[in-house]
Formats: sequence, C-alpha cells, structure tokens
Amino acid sequence: MNWPLIILVGSQILFSAGDLLARTYMRKYGFSLATFLSFWFAAYFTIRTVAMFGQLYVFTSVQLGKTMALFGAVSIILSNVLGLLVLKEVLSPASYAGISLAIAAFIIMALR
Repeated sequence: MNWPLIILVGSQILFSAGDLLARTYMRKYGFSLATFLSFWFAAYFTIRTVAMFGQLYVFTSVQLGKTMALFGAVSIILSNVLGLLVLKEVLSPASYAGISLAIAAFIIMALR
C-alpha cells in the first residue's frame, strides 16, 4: 500500500483518538488551568503533535487538492464510525447516505 495514504489514515486516527480523549476529560473537568496541567492533557497534546507530523509528511508527498480531499473524507468516515461504535450516536439515513458518498470519494481519490 501507498505510505502517504497509510500515514494519512494513521494521523486522522490519532486526531480522532485525541478528540475523544478531550471530549471525555473536558466534560469531566471543565476549562480550567488544572485541566491543562494534567497528565491526560499532556497525552492529548503528544497525540496531536504526532498526528500533525503525519499530516505534514502527507502534505509534502501528495498534491494539495488530493491531500485535503483525502483528509476530509477520512475525517468524516472516522468520526462517524467512532460516534456510532464508541459514543453510541445514531444518525439519520440521509446522514449515512452522505457518509457513504464520502467513502466512495475516499476510494476514488486513493486509487487515482
């Protein structure tokens, strides 16, 4: 498989994991100085930094338009899969039709 594509998906997985971590802890502890000095925030910051380096690698390896389309499609897919499986959020059939279109766009962009 293509390394930039693997790194793109991996970095989006890291961003999504960081978002879930932040959602959990920010709801629990709120927006305060103690929150930003905690271990979970250091882990969150580290995850996001590693993901950012992955994004930068992909930006240098793939054309900008294709990169942004792939980031967008992967982000939509991952956030909705995690929302369904982890957060138990169920969307409307129209929303799932849109997600299916994002999956189709990802496959088309990844194979070309």
